[in-house]
Amino acid sequence: MAVRKTGIGRGSIPHQEDEKVITLFGITDYLAIQELVHRYPRLLDGGDLIGLGNLFAHAAVHLETLDEPIICDPAAITTMFADFLRLYNGIPRTRHLIVNLIVKPESAVLARATSTVLVVQQTPDFPLQPIITGDYRDRFEKVDGDWRFCERFITNDLFGDLSAHGKYEFGG
Repeated sequence: MAVRKTGIGRGSIPHQEDEKVITLFGITDYLAIQELVHRYPRLLDGGDLIGLGNLFAHAAVHLETLDEPIICDPAAITTMFADFLRLYNGIPRTRHLIVNLIVKPESAVLARATSTVLVVQQTPDFPLQPIITGDYRDRFEKVDGDWRFCERFITNDLFGDLSAHGKYEFGG
């Protein structure tokens, strides 16, 4: 929130425009967006790749490994993850830990968020260890009273042993 100084020792007060956005964007909005951000790893770690695709049904998804984003195509998201991930009895045996979530309202029906992800993995032949970290930059829209993703950028920056995670190499 932008602040305007009112003088030494008097603190700060919000600009009137920012007050209006904050008033229209409440805790229930924040919690709905937080739930969307955290639903992604629950679906992914649980092996629900169809649910994962549906989560981005109205979104453009940008990945460093793709020249163009996948736009509003749940089946393409599902296929992309199914083609890449190694599954063990239907699950990737990972935990995507989302931290440092920052949600910034833009209006009563638009918001942005950033977060960091740390992925750990363990399989029968692979000891528990961190395998990759990255960042998510998201945009959300509220339609008919419900929040949904409208854009996600996925970037990765630190790479460990991904041999048990994917069917092909990337990053590092």
